[in-house]
Amino acid sequence: MTIDSGFNHITVLLNEAVEALSVRADGCYLDGTFGRGGHSRLILQNLGPDGRLLGFDKDPQAIATGQALAAEDGRFVVVQRSFAELGAEVAERGLAGKVSGVLFDLGVSSPQLDDPERGFSFLNDGPLDMRMDPSRGVSAAEFIATAPEEEIARVFKEYGEERFAKRMARAVVLRREQQPFTRTADLAEVLKVANPAWEKGKNPATRAFQGLRIHVNNELGDLETGLEAALDALEVGGRLAVISFHSLEDRIVKLFMRKLAKGEQDNLPRNLPVQYKPFEPRIRLIGKAQFASEAELKANPRSRSAVMRVAEKLR
Repeated sequence: MTIDSGFNHITVLLNEAVEALSVRADGCYLDGTFGRGGHSRLILQNLGPDGRLLGFDKDPQAIATGQALAAEDGRFVVVQRSFAELGAEVAERGLAGKVSGVLFDLGVSSPQLDDPERGFSFLNDGPLDMRMDPSRGVSAAEFIATAPEEEIARVFKEYGEERFAKRMARAVVLRREQQPFTRTADLAEVLKVANPAWEKGKNPATRAFQGLRIHVNNELGDLETGLEAALDALEVGGRLAVISFHSLEDRIVKLFMRKLAKGEQDNLPRNLPVQYKPFEPRIRLIGKAQFASEAELKANPRSRSAVMRVAEKLR
């Protein structure tokens, strides 16, 4: 497999994320979303000879890049697994409770978006796939061809936050009865026609495509599982840094961290006859949410939606 795919990838919040991990020279770190290795390479630069870095990715092209890096640097190992499986991998390696820092850079990477053959984008026509690991799971084409209309509408609305989800799902089902969808441009055109209120500067199919991608890759479910696994993997004092790119991801991360840092006592109604139990936080929040700088926004417009949250394990 060719490692250089010809599609450029600019790592978002590169220095900020690695700085947030507070890398120790002899520490053990996990990059849950290796991608093209931007964060991993900078972490390795901050590690000493006894430091270790373990990378995860589902994408076979990312794994090829990771294997090349591993051949160059014996401190690095990459595995083709979702970060949702982080707990199992850490347990197999005897690292549970011994990891110094975990980084998640969520969502889809630029090489995935820009390669028409991956089927993530409607900007260039390609096969309707959208799987980060094309060898596993159900493709977007298979889902669209077999799912009930109500399920397609749910995916568009719940994961794409598309307000015309029912109307667009109906259009998809009516068209698939005549001819199945196999190409991104074909699906995008049907969605475009079915959307009665276009947002300025945004393709009418954008939200529905986002919903499909999130569903096909179980992105939100993996995130919830991965966050719990990351916390268990960390040693006391270890850092968790998560970069999100849309509100659904960021909401999960924000609520997860807030619950473990501040508890849920404040949510109880007043005068409720429950026995008070002192809350002991498991993490502390490190600073406020961070966003891309003006300089980064100019260099990489895709960073405009990025938000990073950081926490440190207390117990």
